[in-house]
Amino acid sequence: MKKYLMLSLLIMTATLSLQASADLPDFATLVAENSVSIVNITTRQQAPQRSGAEQRDLEELLRQLRPDGVPPIDPDSVPGRPRGGVGSGFVMSSDGYIITNHHVVANADSITVTLTDRREYTAEIIGTDELSDVALIKIDAQGLRAVSFGDSEEVRVGEWVLAIGSPFGLEFSAAAGIVSAKSRNVPSRGPANYVSFIQTDVAINQGNSGGPLFNLDGEVIGINSQILSSTGGSNGISFAIPSNMALNVLEQLRESGSVSRGLLGVLIKDVDHALSMAFDMPRPYGAFVDDVQPGSPAEEAGVQNNDIILAFNGITIEQSSQLPFYVGQIRPGSSAELTIMRDGDTLELPVVVGALPGNDQAFGGERPSTPRGNSLALSVGELDPGLQQEVPSLAQGGVQIEQLRDGPGRRAGLATGDAIVALNHQQIRNVDDFNRVMESLPETGFIPIRVVRDGRGTTLVLELR
Repeated sequence: MKKYLMLSLLIMTATLSLQASADLPDFATLVAENSVSIVNITTRQQAPQRSGAEQRDLEELLRQLRPDGVPPIDPDSVPGRPRGGVGSGFVMSSDGYIITNHHVVANADSITVTLTDRREYTAEIIGTDELSDVALIKIDAQGLRAVSFGDSEEVRVGEWVLAIGSPFGLEFSAAAGIVSAKSRNVPSRGPANYVSFIQTDVAINQGNSGGPLFNLDGEVIGINSQILSSTGGSNGISFAIPSNMALNVLEQLRESGSVSRGLLGVLIKDVDHALSMAFDMPRPYGAFVDDVQPGSPAEEAGVQNNDIILAFNGITIEQSSQLPFYVGQIRPGSSAELTIMRDGDTLELPVVVGALPGNDQAFGGERPSTPRGNSLALSVGELDPGLQQEVPSLAQGGVQIEQLRDGPGRRAGLATGDAIVALNHQQIRNVDDFNRVMESLPETGFIPIRVVRDGRGTTLVLELR
């Protein structure tokens, strides 16, 4: 009886093992079918020439660091010695167009592309786009195997993905993982984020940049671009540029060598819990309009300060970082529709999208949230006449913060010298207005306060307890 029981258990274990194996992705076939489309990219850049005084200072410093007093050779000090870099890329079309990252080829004096069969080509840059970190280069070759692209919008968190690239110069290495999150904003990309990244736990390292991220159907759904790491190596947090966004950029690069992006002309920030309470929202979401730029498409469309943009072209804006991304996908001159909340009402505003001037991020940027306070405790005085004449947004008046004690608006981010132009949705023209509104404030709750600082308006929230 025991023998039969043991045999049954062995058969069951083997069956479960085979079933589990059948459920695992076939990465080997995926690599075999797509690795021929991957390329290794090597760049060279001439080292900057140092002046004679700079070279002598460097040699003296190096001499002091050597016990024998003999300065070691500094590679960058050798005139004309090139600097090198490595990265990855993949074939976009059979006639030699190659996709990679902007930061892989930026400032390169020469670019060498190596195919999987070890053939080498010198590449030329067709166009690069710093804001999306996408670049298009070309080699003189025909009959190359191009990749197939998938729909990055259909990617689901938790699904398997595969990356092929050249980590640390180790050519054509494969690494697998899952999609960890979507619509990630990477702070290092600056105040205006035009990429909504796919986050994965694939082991991406230096040299993987520019390589493809495949789904299990062998389709490229992203371009590996960045890692989040304290050591420079993989910590299991990597970011890929979504294929849908990249294809929009690549199409423009191939057509004209440059990229044009849509522009609204608003300074925005996240709607946090305090702002949602102050503006009677059921939950925090959307992009809070901190300031509308004069003469911008947003101003012409009727967008106002303190509006909350809830959707763009029917797409809900959960976080403010999503708005620049979606606006940036619209060609300048195209019509779009904004869904906004104003004074508790939901409005639909048509807008003709403008053009972002090059890589200038003056418009559409996300402004960091400001810490909140739990009281006011401040004293104000009349506006300085000179300041009122210089700043157009103060033409209707306001008051200026003269003293700021611990606990009031200080924790909300107010500062001495700020001009208050509105409090609790009521305009402040002078000290009398301020005192009147102050007396009517509730004892508890979240109260918006609008100030002008350095010529620019912003709305903060005071938490009263």
